[in-house]
Amino acid sequence: MASAELQGKYQKLAQEYSKLRAQNQVLKKGVVDEQANSAALKEQLKMKDQSLRKLQQEMDSLTFRNLQLAKRVELLQDELALSEPRGKKNKKSGESSSQLSQEQKSVFDEDLQKKIEENERLHIQFFEADEQHKHVEAELRSRLATLEMEAAQHQAVVDGLTRKYMETIEKLQNDKAKLEVKSQTLEKEAKECRLRTEECQLQLKNLHEDLSGRLEESLSIITEKVPFNDTKYSQYNALNVPLHNRRHQLKMRDIAGQALAFVQDLVTALLNFHTYTEQRIQIFPIDSAIDTISPLNQKFSQYLHENASYVRPLEEGMLHLFESITEDTVTVLETTVKLKTFSEHLTSYICFLRKILPYQLKSLEEECESSLCTSALRARNLELSQDMKKMTAVFEKLQTYIGLLALPSTEPDGLLRTNYSSVLTNVGAALHGFHDVMKDISKHYSQKAAIEHELPTATQKLITTNDCILSSVVALTNGAGKIASFFSNNVDYFIASLSYGPKTASGFISPLSAECMLQYKKKAAAYMKALRKPLLESVPYEEALANRRVLLSSTESREGLAQQVQQSLEKISKLEQEKEHWMLEAQLAKIKLEKENQRFADKLRSTSSGQGLGLAQENPTGANATGQEETSARAALEPAHSTSLIGILTRTSDNEVPDVESREDLIKNHYMARIMELTSQLQLADSKSVHFYAECRALSKRLALAEKSKEALTEEMKVAGQNISRLQDELTTTKRSYEDQLSMMSDHLCSMNETLSKQREEIDTLKMSSKGNSKKNKSR
Repeated sequence: MASAELQGKYQKLAQEYSKLRAQNQVLKKGVVDEQANSAALKEQLKMKDQSLRKLQQEMDSLTFRNLQLAKRVELLQDELALSEPRGKKNKKSGESSSQLSQEQKSVFDEDLQKKIEENERLHIQFFEADEQHKHVEAELRSRLATLEMEAAQHQAVVDGLTRKYMETIEKLQNDKAKLEVKSQTLEKEAKECRLRTEECQLQLKNLHEDLSGRLEESLSIITEKVPFNDTKYSQYNALNVPLHNRRHQLKMRDIAGQALAFVQDLVTALLNFHTYTEQRIQIFPIDSAIDTISPLNQKFSQYLHENASYVRPLEEGMLHLFESITEDTVTVLETTVKLKTFSEHLTSYICFLRKILPYQLKSLEEECESSLCTSALRARNLELSQDMKKMTAVFEKLQTYIGLLALPSTEPDGLLRTNYSSVLTNVGAALHGFHDVMKDISKHYSQKAAIEHELPTATQKLITTNDCILSSVVALTNGAGKIASFFSNNVDYFIASLSYGPKTASGFISPLSAECMLQYKKKAAAYMKALRKPLLESVPYEEALANRRVLLSSTESREGLAQQVQQSLEKISKLEQEKEHWMLEAQLAKIKLEKENQRFADKLRSTSSGQGLGLAQENPTGANATGQEETSARAALEPAHSTSLIGILTRTSDNEVPDVESREDLIKNHYMARIMELTSQLQLADSKSVHFYAECRALSKRLALAEKSKEALTEEMKVAGQNISRLQDELTTTKRSYEDQLSMMSDHLCSMNETLSKQREEIDTLKMSSKGNSKKNKSR
């Protein structure tokens, strides 16, 4: 932040310095110009002084000459006054002398006249020179006043600049002191950062070694496990299933539905137009009910009767195209196969239009040749024939562009992807042209119908048929306008949706690859449905966050966890040993149970076989047998005695016979209780192992977080080191730049002071010279 503020201050100071420098240059130029002007004025003053001196000398010489001439004239007048009385006395003697005096007088008069003219001319020159001198003197005085004003202004500007320079010098000195303090603090921080960077470099080395090892492992895994990169080649990438864009599909289906509605309206309008045209041929110019129509019109009506077989498939083709665009498919030009069928139906309709066009033109010519046709009606018929030609041409143009759009779904090289946008724009232009043609047809046909209605031979059938044709033409124009506006509104979306396809590729290469991609998409969707299972009940989010905090905040060491894991493993091994022991005992108990069951069964058989003898004879023998059996059972049971729980259960008292069912129940209950104990112990062991596993996972996560923080800290240390080096460089550069700027500014101030002193001296000299000139002028 401090460096940014300093940089801002330095930039401001540099800007101010550049402004002052520019102002100084302007002032220098002004001073130089003023010096040149003052020198020119000095030279002019010198010239004027020289001219004035010459004129004064001439005036002095002229005045002296005038005085001489005046004296001479006076002398001559005196001589004339003296000579006149003398002449009266001796006229005869003075005729010769009078002639001489007249000649002398004429010479003097001529001389005098020349001197008078020269004197007048000199007076005029003197007056003009005096006026010019006064005018120049006034100009010079005004110029001097303006120069004094400008000099005062320049002096004020120079004083302001010197103040600013002094203030900036003081600011720079203060900033220099602050920067020195900051540089010292930054040097201390730099030392600390160097120590940190050394530590970070060691950590970086370790991390680099660790990351290089991990990189080698990951590269080996990639080379072993990844067979090839399918996105590298466009042929393979075209088979990849793109991301499903449901919004795009719904938008395309909506657009297709609107287009279907517009095409249906257009189809109904075309059917009505062709059928009503057929009816009109049967009525006008010759009514088929009164007279037979021409064979040309018969053929034309026959062809028009077949219009449904050419117009209806357009609606069917558009319907199939709409049904092919579903939410599960990928709608691009390579996958819209049904567009080809629509294009084929359109070509068949255009063939129909080409077939009926010459008949239609001939029929209009026949109407023009009839006696009922006026000149206005003939003009309308000619316009309609031109409109029909335009309509067929527009349909052909539209069919060519739709055929081009259908090529990517059938022929891969038929249309390049770079030309898709131009083809779509041309389709929009063709639709607008179709709308314009239909407007012209409706206009001209309405004029034609109005003229025909005014004919005296117009029947009611003809009027109604014309009205029906006009309504169908109006419907056609409305439908064409709707389709044109609809397509122009959505052409940008069509151009943008052409890039919808596989990732990192230009799109589907061929229709076959697009078809394979759709099959793979269906298989993937089926597989995802098969994998879809109901989700198990999950832990609530708040509880999971609390558990995570507990796990992350646990401060158990690795050694303690390792000991707990080892203890749990030992317990598990003991439990497994006990489990094996009890499994063996259970097997032994089963074997003993089977033996006891066999013995009791044999005993029951022997007792049932001896029941036929007498009771009296059986008593002593029965008592002996029972005694022997008891002794034999005891003898059989004695070796089976054991110290285990099973042995305890199998032992019976000496005085009672064991019951088989009660013994089996006891054994079952004992084993069930033992199994429950073992299962509870296993559950405890499992829960502990799960707990230990969760703690281990938490520790691994903490380790990963620590490693990430370590990496972030290393990056921060790198950035800090770079910032430190950059700040040091900036400090050195700023110090140097400030020193250079200070020296330059001091030099500049000295030069400015010198120039100002020179200017003052020049202004003082100018003032002195102007004062001297003014005094001279006043004296003159």
